[in-house]
Amino acid sequence: MMYAIIDLETTGGSTTDEAITEIAIYKYDGQQIVDQFISLVNPQRPIQPFVVNLTGINNKMLRRAPKFYEIAKRVVEITEGCIIVAHNAAFDYRVLHKEFDRLGYNFERPKLCTVKLSKELIPGLPSYSLGKLCKSIHIPVSNRHRASGDALATVSLFEIILNKQRNLSDRIEMPKTQKMENKLDKDIVKLIDELPSKKGIFYLYNKYDQLISVNFTRNIKLKINKIFLASNPKSLDLQKQFSKIDFELIKGNLISRVISWHYKHQYNPVFSPCTKKRYKEAHTFSNNNMLLIDKGHFTGENAIIYIENQKVIGYGFFELAWQKQDLNTLKKRLTPVEDHPYLHKIIQDYLDKYQIEEIIRLDQN
Repeated sequence: MMYAIIDLETTGGSTTDEAITEIAIYKYDGQQIVDQFISLVNPQRPIQPFVVNLTGINNKMLRRAPKFYEIAKRVVEITEGCIIVAHNAAFDYRVLHKEFDRLGYNFERPKLCTVKLSKELIPGLPSYSLGKLCKSIHIPVSNRHRASGDALATVSLFEIILNKQRNLSDRIEMPKTQKMENKLDKDIVKLIDELPSKKGIFYLYNKYDQLISVNFTRNIKLKINKIFLASNPKSLDLQKQFSKIDFELIKGNLISRVISWHYKHQYNPVFSPCTKKRYKEAHTFSNNNMLLIDKGHFTGENAIIYIENQKVIGYGFFELAWQKQDLNTLKKRLTPVEDHPYLHKIIQDYLDKYQIEEIIRLDQN
């Protein structure tokens, strides 16, 4: 999926008269920012004094800025085929929709709200305003209350949300007059051609957005190609049920195994079910409390598996600066997993055979 992560600054005032003063859009492919658009906007109306105090944007700054109709085409182009993502998406989408209404253009996009997603996936925080939420989970924010700074903070927040829950299809709010189009089933060849020949995890879904297969592989493109070329009964059945694919590129092998098992255990996808072997007793780890550090999605990012009192608590992804954060903050950002004997076996078998980036034994601290 492709996302357009947006933040707007406005004049304030009534909902019918409010207009955009600054816009920032970061086009995000689920792994990285692939395009961006940032601009001041001349609203052609005065800015409310309290907004000037909040954002620092004043009427004088906007005299030579482009008017909305001058940037509208760029906004349409960068958001085409994307899901709008914003912190309090109802506000940003309403203001953006109103600006296009004034031009006589019907702007409609599906949307996701990071306020709603954060409350669901990062529960228990004292506040879900962007600034306080980012402070709680140690997301750095620069240029607060300016479109670019707030949009970049929302990108970082959305990365954490995607690491916790890859499939957000059932959270997408659709425009009333628009239905999601599924082009993948019309052109499987094109789909496979666009997949990366890199290591990672792939997720296959049916038309009801149910996960039907998940696995890690050293070459996503090659693996999916083999699935759709296979002619055995199981593969043919999967091909009939398949509707769309999601994937994430991950360098670490252990974290890939853990995430794959987690999704299999949680959703029991019909074409890659969780192991049916029963393990009554969990392997005992060498330390009661430890952090297993693996490679993350990209250079400079770590994957972390947290073990507490001989139980696997969860996993997460952090840039190298995570070491400056305290353990309680780290735990809030983890994706929780159900501790299970077979998960212990996956981890211990890997540690017995291979090296990972680092093992931090908390018992010794």
